[in-house]
Amino acid sequence: MSYEKQRYLMVESQLRSRGIKDERVLAAMEKVQRHLFVDRDMEDRAYDDCAMPVGEGQTISQPYMVALMTELLELKGDEKVLEIGTGSGYQSAVLSLLASEVYTVERIQSLAIKAQKLLAAYGYANVNVVISDGTLGLPEHAPYDGIIVTAGAPKIPFQYTEQLKINGRLVIPVGSRYSQELCLIRKTLQGIERSVSTGCVFVPLIGKDGWEETEIY
Repeated sequence: MSYEKQRYLMVESQLRSRGIKDERVLAAMEKVQRHLFVDRDMEDRAYDDCAMPVGEGQTISQPYMVALMTELLELKGDEKVLEIGTGSGYQSAVLSLLASEVYTVERIQSLAIKAQKLLAAYGYANVNVVISDGTLGLPEHAPYDGIIVTAGAPKIPFQYTEQLKINGRLVIPVGSRYSQELCLIRKTLQGIERSVSTGCVFVPLIGKDGWEETEIY
């Protein structure tokens, strides 16, 4: 079966059937070639309904989780978005089709360099990869219309809400090392609104305002 057909089936069976409704998100998920962002020996499983390792103890998220987190941002196309945890660059590629400008922060240099090369090679020119401590956000390009965090945090770093625009949205998994809740934070003129979408399990968010590496084992 062709990769194109596999992406179509992924969208219909894993995303649309589970309640993903944003047609722009569904179109982006069908367009981005997920098999390019996994190791070659795992390409035949690239569209499976699961997370996959990408090296350095990191993962590429389950397609449904990528779509859900992206949908929660409610992107219209003219936004500036910050992603925390570049990993393979797959989520960055999806965001690039839905926002005007994407900044993505990765603390592991080897992953950041690999993702940057992939994104550039396949024409995702509006994605900017930065090697840094993602728990601090990226203040030099703030404020952001949306922030998406692809690692589990013990708490919500203050910097994230500080770097959001009014009416901006933050999507972040919050909880313990092994289990989190996917939280949606809205920043309004009246303050911060918080709601919970679903339970989830992500790799830990490591850094000054996240987990310490010695805490995750």
